[in-house]
Amino acid sequence: MQWSLKPGPMESDIRQLAGQINMDPVLAQLLLQRGIGDSESARTFFRPELSQLHDPFLMRDMDRAVERIERALGQQERILVYGDYDVDGTTSVALVSSFLKETHPSLVDTYIPDRYLEGYGLSFQGVEYALDNDISLVIALDCGIKALVQIAYAKEKGVDVIVCDHHIPGGELPPAVAILDPKREDCDYPYKELCGCGVGFKLIQALAGKRGREVEELRPYLDLVATAIGADVVPLTGENRVLAHFGLKVINSNPRTGIGALMELSKKKKRDFNIRDLIFQIAPRINAAGRIHKGSHAVALLNEKDSVRAKEVAEEIERFNTERRELDQEITKEALDQIVEHGEEGRFSSVVFKEDWHKGVIGIVAARLTETYYRPTLVFTKSGDRLAASARSVRGFDIYSALEDCSQYLEQFGGHTFAAGLTLLEDQYENFKQAFEEVVQKRLGTKTLKPEIQIDAELKLDQIGPKLMKQLNWFAPFGPGNPLPVFLARGLRDSGHARGVGSQGEHLKAALYQDGGRPLGAIGFGLGHKLEMVREGETFDAVFSLDENHWNGSVEIQMILKDLR
Repeated sequence: MQWSLKPGPMESDIRQLAGQINMDPVLAQLLLQRGIGDSESARTFFRPELSQLHDPFLMRDMDRAVERIERALGQQERILVYGDYDVDGTTSVALVSSFLKETHPSLVDTYIPDRYLEGYGLSFQGVEYALDNDISLVIALDCGIKALVQIAYAKEKGVDVIVCDHHIPGGELPPAVAILDPKREDCDYPYKELCGCGVGFKLIQALAGKRGREVEELRPYLDLVATAIGADVVPLTGENRVLAHFGLKVINSNPRTGIGALMELSKKKKRDFNIRDLIFQIAPRINAAGRIHKGSHAVALLNEKDSVRAKEVAEEIERFNTERRELDQEITKEALDQIVEHGEEGRFSSVVFKEDWHKGVIGIVAARLTETYYRPTLVFTKSGDRLAASARSVRGFDIYSALEDCSQYLEQFGGHTFAAGLTLLEDQYENFKQAFEEVVQKRLGTKTLKPEIQIDAELKLDQIGPKLMKQLNWFAPFGPGNPLPVFLARGLRDSGHARGVGSQGEHLKAALYQDGGRPLGAIGFGLGHKLEMVREGETFDAVFSLDENHWNGSVEIQMILKDLR
């Protein structure tokens, strides 16, 4: 594991900002490293307000989208709210459909494609569903930007489509009546990093504004947006920070019934949920519906208002999640074995395939493989008469761009820098696998991808206390673009209580001290193998983040160890 200490700002700048905002200099340094260099910017960062959200009509085609939806509602046209089967897609559908149903419940229908029969994005089956049900307007959320043929077909049949997407467009835009995508080259919207549910929120913000409603009235929808922001791993900057901040407030005070049911299933002890909890507790359960069964189950749960029924649906989804975990473990082992059997441990990429691997978990398996072999990874399975794959990358490598360089072998693909999906004909698999390896090797050259811990600042243990933790918590919510700060402490010793914990001693628990100071509790997940080094009595350095351990009504600060040396 490589340690990398971020360049520190000038001491004079740190002292000046710390004095302006009455903050610990270490935390002032964190602000400067995040591009926040004056008191006004710091106040905006620490005190998000919904008034900081941009005017939704700054997004290209927003006026067209609002006009078409208002006309449909006024003329009693039926509307289909369509979205992908993952967390971003299902929360988007729940968001927009529940908003429209507030005033026109009988006109709004929802549709989530079947992962196995239809695949990702706007499908011909979805268009046929609209035709069969007298629907004349489709709102496609978290998908549609590359659905040129499907949208042309819908248009030919008299069905209008509004695209609300956040993925990178192709060379040609689809013939939709409106295309909301901040990543359009001709869109001047000030913030480009919204998730699909975020784009959906901008749509309902625009619709609400046209009806004279303030954005404050839309707070109850923000639990959905925060969940999507966490699950889709978009930057926690700008509007995403504001939306996530208020979404977490809703989740921790008055979440919608369905999310509340999932929170109960997570068995999390009484404590506020944060973005990490959404990623690891709520999102996998929502995803499990589409991975194992149907994504429509997730939408039904997210829109359910009856607590008894919500609990029943949530428990059903929990069974899907248990099945998902078992499949994940089984397929990951098979994939790792395949790499070894083929003698591919030393390659620049991992590309594996087995025709009966469950399509719903290959994305998770790809992510697991990157934990073992730190390199771009694709996991293929059979899907109808094609092969389908999920791709995952690592820091420093743009996998979407690499797929573009191999596009001659692909039927279709889409995604972004760190994750993508694709399909190809089975007879092109070996050609693609070789071409992808060559592209990765060419791009990396002599550069070697290594897991890296980026360290924000050096810290002495006697600097850690309630005041520092209080101010550190102001930086939340944490995520890409605003990561949980990572610190370095040198010359540590164990107080004599270090031990391995977990079923096989795989985790390290200790109380560490520095320069004869008071010990501070520490836990290192997956660091059980470092136990003997800690017990030797020699000093060592640690890279860690800080957290509050809530136990039996008391709160203790503890170090979350990331690595020791």
